[in-house]
Formats: sequence, structure tokens, C-alpha cells
Amino acid sequence: MASDEGDDGPLVGRTDTLAEVQSDLRNVGPGGTAAVFVTGESGVGKSRLLRETARAMSATGVAVLSGTCLDIGDASPLHPVLQALRQHDPELRQIDQTDDPGALLDRVSRDLRAVAGDKHLLLVLDDLQWADRSTRQLLLYLLAGLGGIRLSVLAAVRAEALHGAHPLRRVLAELRRLRSVRVVDLSPLDRDQTLELVNAIAGGIEPEDSDRVFKRSGGNPFVVEELARDLRDGRIELSDTLREIFLSRVDELPPKAHAVVHAVAAGVEPVEHTVLARVTKLPEDELIEAIRAAVAHRFVASAAEGYRLRHRLVAEVLESEVLPAEAAALHRRYAEAMEGSGGADHARLAHHWQKAGEPARALPSVVAAARSAEQMYGFTEAHRYWSLALDLIAGDAPERTELLAHAAESAHQCGEHQRALTRLAELANRSDAPGRCELHLRRARYLAAAGRSATAEVEYELALQAPDCAPRQRASAAAYLAELLVHLGRYADAYERATEALDLAAENGTTADLVRASAALGFSSAFREDPDAGLAVIRQAVEIAERSGHPDDLGVAYLHLAELLAGPLNNVEEGVLVARRGAERLASLGVGRTYQTRLLAIAGNGLFRVGQWAEADQVLEAAMRHRPSGADAVELLLARCRLWVGFGDIDAAHRDLDAVATLLAGGGARHVLPMLTLRAGLAMWQGRWAQARAAVQRGLTETRSDDLVLLGVLAWHGLRAEAEARAAGDQVDPGAIRRLKTVVERMAEGVGTAANPVRAVIDGYIDLCNAEISRIEERHDPEPWIRAAVAWDRRSQPYPAAYSRLRRAEAALTRKTRKATAVVALREAYATTIAMGARPLAAEIVATAHRFRVALADDADTVPINPPGPEPDDELGVLTQREREVLAAVAEGLTNREIGERLFISERTVGVHVGHIFDKLQVRTRVQASRVFLTAA
Repeated sequence: MASDEGDDGPLVGRTDTLAEVQSDLRNVGPGGTAAVFVTGESGVGKSRLLRETARAMSATGVAVLSGTCLDIGDASPLHPVLQALRQHDPELRQIDQTDDPGALLDRVSRDLRAVAGDKHLLLVLDDLQWADRSTRQLLLYLLAGLGGIRLSVLAAVRAEALHGAHPLRRVLAELRRLRSVRVVDLSPLDRDQTLELVNAIAGGIEPEDSDRVFKRSGGNPFVVEELARDLRDGRIELSDTLREIFLSRVDELPPKAHAVVHAVAAGVEPVEHTVLARVTKLPEDELIEAIRAAVAHRFVASAAEGYRLRHRLVAEVLESEVLPAEAAALHRRYAEAMEGSGGADHARLAHHWQKAGEPARALPSVVAAARSAEQMYGFTEAHRYWSLALDLIAGDAPERTELLAHAAESAHQCGEHQRALTRLAELANRSDAPGRCELHLRRARYLAAAGRSATAEVEYELALQAPDCAPRQRASAAAYLAELLVHLGRYADAYERATEALDLAAENGTTADLVRASAALGFSSAFREDPDAGLAVIRQAVEIAERSGHPDDLGVAYLHLAELLAGPLNNVEEGVLVARRGAERLASLGVGRTYQTRLLAIAGNGLFRVGQWAEADQVLEAAMRHRPSGADAVELLLARCRLWVGFGDIDAAHRDLDAVATLLAGGGARHVLPMLTLRAGLAMWQGRWAQARAAVQRGLTETRSDDLVLLGVLAWHGLRAEAEARAAGDQVDPGAIRRLKTVVERMAEGVGTAANPVRAVIDGYIDLCNAEISRIEERHDPEPWIRAAVAWDRRSQPYPAAYSRLRRAEAALTRKTRKATAVVALREAYATTIAMGARPLAAEIVATAHRFRVALADDADTVPINPPGPEPDDELGVLTQREREVLAAVAEGLTNREIGERLFISERTVGVHVGHIFDKLQVRTRVQASRVFLTAA
């Protein structure tokens, strides 16, 4: 491999080693010398470490000379040392090879002393494995302290070259005895270091791409950098540079070692010794010698469980170098060897028979591998094997029906819900397809998981009405439907269905039906009337699920418990704890893409509510790495979008909401209402009141839900949009306000039958809604906002509390009453939003403080509080507050885009405001408008 190892990339994973090497080189022994020999495979970063060390020590006043040994048989004696000396004296004459060895050593020592003077000298020698005999002798001479010079030697040795009777092995063995000599074996990068290096070169790439680079490169920095550049430049094929490097190294192997490397490359790692012996057909002594050579050349790594390639790229390179017939024969020998050994790994056996071109012999092993993966809850692997089995048989084969059923279910279990629906559609068209009830039930489950809740509900009803619906199927359909109704926010209906499902499950159902029905019953009961009883039922469902140990049972139970605690019951801390604990439990069972993702979304939502936004961001980022699909992706995207809206990242929020809208083809209230609420909130920050109004009104008319919490959040956003429009001087919609007031009345009527914790949350949103109505009616009454702030403080939810304090202060300052209390409220709100990172709300608080000339910190000058209305001679009195803010930014010379970024509104909205400003001030240009502003100020 090339010696310029990783020159372009950052020095990743070597910082500590670099510091230790420098320390060792400065710590000279009694003879005034020290040495560090850096060993490692080609490309691991030895040369780079040498260069960085030399650069660092030179900067501290150390004299540095560098040379490189040559890989040629007739290199002149002491070539690398003389090359180093010529850096100091280009006229240095060639060494006379007939000189007495002692005189030769003395002469070179004198030259080195002359270069060093009174400085510490560092001699850097690269590729020392090719050093000639004279150079090796000189090293022993100098490091023994015989040269009379304060010297440190730093040398790189390619480990794969030191095999057999290489003379440098003996030299290093002798030098190791000296206390001032250290040998550093430079290891490859680990997974995290590889990710860091790849991102430094290729930018933000997907985690699976980094994982692929790590597996292919084995953490070798040179190979990592080459692969990262391929990723960055969009190259798919392996670069010619890497291909030629690996091929040239393979060609250096002895013939039998060459055969071993080819065999290991074709195997599924780790390759057991007995299997490798059968495949290569080498006598035991020859096989061991060949393996030794392959290990020495750093192609193969040996461990107790078998042999592995150090770089998977070797397999890619060699695969293109063998004929198809050769490859097939090699895989056939593997399959026969594994069958002959007994107790064969089905997955490996299937792989080799398939590669050998014998699908009929591969099919039984593929099916066995799929069943084995299912037993271990390895649903992703099971789906891959069932799909492979389908590829191995003809479309009209009778076995295809059963394979389709398994492939559909495994696709659903691993999160490939659309693939599951496609498989199910093919299954339904076969003459020997399952009965109607079974098909409806499966289709409903897959649709619900894909986020198409409304269609799924219809399918569950069809399953229950199907003439061939057996008692056990009826129990399952009722349990699944009850759970779906919970997700749709129809708790009364869910309660009835869950009660029915429990009765059916007691007689004919499975443990899964019992868990699902219990979870749905507990959630709906806790939400509607009895939190303690409902929680007890769900906790019992968790216990049943733990005893069964099945991922579906555990996922359903943990989801309902975590969601109930972190949501309606407002026991957020315990809810987040349960969600995280459940996520870890489900991840260990192989369902990270589905249940774990959704549980982490619940944890993220809980952390958002209690104001721990930075931690929520980390949790959701970790969940997103699972690349969820369907309803799982919707839950995660909505949770992340709440953060984006709160942080003020408008573009990211729009992207996530567009993705949710794409996935939600027939979704229920649980997803649609939050999506529309976020649409409204995003539109408000951009000053698009009409868009906010439309999103809220759509939510009120298009969804059917008795979840008063979801409705409360939506109604608050709708009334807030109308109040913001009024404050900006725009028109409000009386019809929209009337409909929203009706929703508030409905909430007030329905809250009486809700469980106390749920009622407390709903009351909080009723307080916010009533307070927004006071804004719309321009009463400027602080009292509703005081009640709202107290309510949300009691629930430990800082964002709505901070918002309420802002409005309380605004109302009081407008009335010019209780000014000191208002200032305190404004400062508290500002501190809260800054701590969370709620930039848009913080910007609004700052704007309000500027408008009323309030200092937001004790160390700032507090100025008198003036009323918000215009002074008699105020030229800017015709402008709204938002227009004043835009004009102030225009006077600073900001562009519309920059103004939009500062005020968290769109560039288009800024343009509209600028047009209004021109009209009201009767100016034509930004310069004229700025002059008016500066004069008035």
C-alpha cells in the first residue's frame, strides 16, 4: 500500500499517540539517545505520524533530518541517512563502499554531530523494513550511545514485511531491551474514528455509509480516505488506486498463501480452520504455513473462532479477478465442506449454494435461515431470507403461497410496511390464498403501521364481518381495532372495543391479544375517568408482555404506558424514563426501526414539554438513525418538527411537515391534528395568519376525535393566529373565531368527565384560549395570562408558561399598570426561552422589551416605560409594531432575506411589510424610508 498514508485528511485518532511519541523521543536515556519504532500495516498512518511528529518537534527547536529507505536490492549503503544529511549539505559526496565499516560509522556520526550542533537531533527514517545492512548497523551503533551525539530516532516499519527471517526482526528484538527504545504498534481506527474521518472528507453522510466504509476498510486510514473521497465524488466502483495497491500486495504472497487469501475472501467470516482445510485441500502443515504467510502479510487475521480478512476490500478486488466458473467451484467446495461437517450454519450454507449456482439446493437452507432468524426476533434478516426464497422459486410453484405470507409478515415486522402490503396483494391474488378474514386483518395491520389509519379501521371492520372469521381471529381483530381507536383519539370507542376484545381474548385469544386489549383499555380508561385504574391495567399489560418476551407484546405495552404518563397524565419524568427503558428493551430484541423509534419519539416529546430541548434533540437524532417508515416515521418527524418550530428552524420544519403529509394518506387525529397545529405555529412565526387559520380550520372540520388535549392545542393556535393578525393590523376572521369559541365551550363542557390529571392539562389550554380571546378583543387584560402562567408552572411546562408571561407583561405594560411586576414577568420569560433555545419566542420578547423600553437584565440600564401608542409628533405612528421592526432592520441596511432570518418570517412577508411601509410613509426607496426612521428615532 502507498506510503503517503492519509496526507490530505485530518489526523484522526492519533492525537494521544502523537503526544506520547514526542514525549518518548525527548526522554533520552543515559547514553543521550532515544528511539521510537512505529509498526503497523500499510496505510495505517505511520508515515503521517512521522511527519506530524517531525513538524511538531522542529517547531520547538529540535534539529530534524528525514530519509526514506528504498525497496531495491542495489541501494547504496546508508542511503536513508545520507539522504537525510543531504538536506543539510547538498554537496555531500557519495560514501565509498570500500571504506572500513568502523571508519564509515565514525564519519556519519561526525556529519550528524555537525548538523546537530548544540541542538537535540531527531533522525526520521521511513520504511525501515527495507533498510540495508549498513543502516541497521548504524542504528545499533548510534542508539548504543557510541556516536557521541544527543540523538532521537523515529522510524516506521511496515509490519507485514517483517516475516520469516527478516534481519530487522533481530535488530528490533535487540533494541527493545534498551529502556530508551519503544516500539509502538499503530492500530487501525475504530468505528467512531472512522466516522469522524469520513465526515471530515466527505461531509455529512448517512451513518450506514460510514459503517460500510468501516467494514470495507477495516479502519485503515489510507483506505478510509480513498473510500471517503469516492463517496464525496459520487464514485460507485472501487478506485483504480486502491485496486492496484491491493492486487500488487496479493501478488507478493507465496502461491499457497495466495490460495488461502482467495478462499477466505470467498467465505463468510469467520472461516473455521476445518472448513478452510476442506476448501483449500492443502495438507495440514502446508495449510498452516500458508496461513502464517497470509497473517504476516497482514491480509488475514486469526482468532479462536476462525480467520477473517483484515480489509473486506480484498474480497471485492479478488472477486473481479477470478472467472465465474472458478468462483462457483470455490463456493461449491464451501457448501460441501459445511454439509460434511454437520450442524452447518443455514445462512452460510444458503449463501454458498446460491453463489455456486444451485438454487434448488440453496432453498431449504434459505428457509431454515429465515425461520431461525424469526425465532431470534431478527426480523430484518428474516425478511431478507424470505425474499431470497421467493427469488429462488418460480412464480407458479405451490410453495410460493407460504413464502409470500412469511415475506409479508417479516416485512411488516422490520418496518417495511409498503413492501408488506405489496407482498400481501400478490398473496391475495393466488388461488390458494388465505381466507377473507385473515387477509383483511393482515391488510389492516399493515395499513395502520404505514400511517393509513382511516383505511385500516375499515379493514378491521371487514375482518370482523367476514363469514370465515374464527373466534381467535375475532379476538385479534377486536384487540387491534381497540388499539387503533386509541391512536385515533377516539377513547370512548376504544374503551368499548377493548372491553369486547378482552372478553374474546379470555376465551379464544392469544397473549398478544390480551396485552393489546389491556393496553387500549387502560389508556382509554385513564384518559376518560380513572387514571389509577387505567394505569394499573397498563402496568399489568407490561408484566404480561415481559413474561411472554415477544417484541410485539412488549412494544405495545411500553408504548401505551410511556405515552399515557408523558402525555395526558403529565407525569413526564416517569414517562420519559419508561420510554427510554422500553426503547432499550426493544432494541435488544431487534425491533429498533419500529417500536424503539416510536418510544424514543415519546421520550423526545416529553423532554420537549419540560423544556429540555437540547437533550430531546439528541434523543430524536439517535432515533432517526434507524430510518423508520410509516407511522413510526410520522411519530418521529412530528416530534422533531416540534423542536424545529421551537428553535425557529423554518426550513427544517417545512421539510419534516412535508414528509409527514406525504406519509399520512388517511391518517387519524393522533397524527393529523399535531401536523396541522405545527403548520399553524410555523405560519405564525412567518406572519402568515391566513395560512395558520386555514390549517386550524382544516383540523376542526376534517378529523373526528374526543381527545380534548389535541383539540385544545389546536384551538389555542387558532386563536393565537387571530390575535397575532389583530396585533399586526390585519383582518381577523369572525367566522373562524366563532368556531374556535365553540371548541373552547366544548372543551369546558367535556373536561368535567375527564380524569383529574387530564382535566388539569385541558384546563391549561382553556386558560390559554380565553387569554387569546382577550387579546383578539383588545381588552389588554393581564389576569387570564396570570392564570395561564400559574397553570403551566404547576405542570412544569416552561414554554407555555414563558409565553403566558410575555403576554401578561405586554397587557400590563399596555395598560401602564403593575409595571414592576410586568418587567419581572418579561425577564423571567426571556431567561426561560434563552435556556431552552426558543429563538423566535425570545426574539418576540426582545421586540416587546424594545417597544416598551424595558431592560431584560439587571446589569443593563433600565429606561422609563412609555406607553405603546404613538406620540403626537411620531412620524412612525402609522406603522404597526411588526412594520417598525422591519423598518429598523431596513435602516441597518439588511436585505429582505436577512430581515426574515432575524425576525423569523419569510422573505416574501418582509417584502409585503416593506411595501406597506412605503405606502404609509409615502416614500419610494429604502434610503428614504431609512431617513424617516432615523429622523424619528
